[in-house]
Amino acid sequence: MDKGPAAVTDESRYRLLIDAITDYAIYMLDAEGRVTSWNPGAQRFKGYAAAEIIGQHFSRFYTEEDRAAGLPDRALARAAGEGRYEQEGWRLRKNGARMWAHVIIDPIRDDAGQVIGFAKITRDITERRASQQALEAAREALLQSQKLEAIGQLTGGVAHDFNNLLMAVLGSLELVRKRLPHDPRITPLIDNAMQGAQRGAALTQRMLAFARKQALKLDPVDLAALVRGMTGLLQRSLGPAMRIETHFPRGLALVLTDPNQLENALLNLAVNARDAMPAGGAIRIEGLPQTLGDDSGVGLPAGDYVRLTVSDTGHGMEPEILARAAEPFFTTKGIGKGTGLGLSMIHGLAEQSGGRMVLRSQVGEGTTVELWLPQVPDGDERQVFVGTGAAQEIHPIGPLTVLAVDDDSLVLLNTVAMLEDLGHVVFPAISARDALATLKRETIDLVITDYAMPQVTGLQLADEIRASHPGVAVILATGYAELPVGSDPNLPRLAKPFLQEDLARALQEVMARG
Repeated sequence: MDKGPAAVTDESRYRLLIDAITDYAIYMLDAEGRVTSWNPGAQRFKGYAAAEIIGQHFSRFYTEEDRAAGLPDRALARAAGEGRYEQEGWRLRKNGARMWAHVIIDPIRDDAGQVIGFAKITRDITERRASQQALEAAREALLQSQKLEAIGQLTGGVAHDFNNLLMAVLGSLELVRKRLPHDPRITPLIDNAMQGAQRGAALTQRMLAFARKQALKLDPVDLAALVRGMTGLLQRSLGPAMRIETHFPRGLALVLTDPNQLENALLNLAVNARDAMPAGGAIRIEGLPQTLGDDSGVGLPAGDYVRLTVSDTGHGMEPEILARAAEPFFTTKGIGKGTGLGLSMIHGLAEQSGGRMVLRSQVGEGTTVELWLPQVPDGDERQVFVGTGAAQEIHPIGPLTVLAVDDDSLVLLNTVAMLEDLGHVVFPAISARDALATLKRETIDLVITDYAMPQVTGLQLADEIRASHPGVAVILATGYAELPVGSDPNLPRLAKPFLQEDLARALQEVMARG
């Protein structure tokens, strides 16, 4: 006789327990999937009161696409057939909002083993899923950053060493060509070898640009004048099927960047745009002033910038290609048709200029490359670069007593030969110690020194020379331009690999300073 009251008491306790749970939606379904019970947790997650939902089919919690795919019925069938159904997916609240839910469905059977209903437990894990996705995105971004940093370090080191080799090859070929009489069988071969070496030099320049270790000469640049000055070159390079459109408002602020590298970047972007429009089309180059706040989303400090854009109406890029487009050595142009360093070089130029490259593209809508470049601060009195002009004329100077310093014997031999061919007296030194010893013995007019030397760098040597021999001019020759913070920005530099003409021009400029 006591079993009845005890059973009622147990059921009441069970009901109290279920009703006390608000972190889980716990409710019962009949064999057809209609809701037969509803706890406060279910009301909290779903938004329905018990009176609104009891008797309704549980499929109303599923998205329209899941209902069309038959997912609710399959969930009950799997629970009945396998003893449990567990899954995560989108579910709908009463107000139509989506939540990411973790769902468990267990079958309820009678004494004969027939399914008479289901117990369903649902947990809202939307916030947890969002946190996991954010964490995964951060990890992916960190891994990508570390990968690119490692590639950049490797690339910069390789480019420096390769520049030294090209320095020896180019300089020697140039001198051989000058000294040999013209021979139709030999001279074209020498010219061909020089062109190949110069292509290698251009490749290392792009590698250094990606690694953000190229030697940049940052000057105030009038973008409108620069683009106007190279429009003819662009049109000749792209062909008659392409139309170049430009838009620059009057009074557009000057930007601070390397004008020669920017011209190369614009030419590269224009060629990419042409390749994306094989049937022809329009390439638009535009500059607009922009002021960024503290949370601009561009990834730049607050301040005044100019957004230089190059856009096309080509086929655009798929999301997976867009995500990798600026990676070094990634290209879709096929073997032998591209190095994959074009966009990464432009990225490096923008970063070294204090700006950012932003790439936007959609399939069927074309591609836009944005270069955000900092405006020139007030009070900057450097000469404004307005476009490519005639090369500076080189006047013979002369004869100087020059000390050439380089720890690479191939490069040192080449530099000495170039200087002697220009009519100067040259003393070679294989290290900073040798150079300082020579300065004590000889009267030297000018020192040209490599930067990346062991023990004592060229920069340290230059500081020592200015302290002990203030009347001696110094030129820093380097293929690796990332110098320590605090280095003298006015120290004349000569980028490796250099030709004899580059060397002569550097000597002329330094000696003109007095």
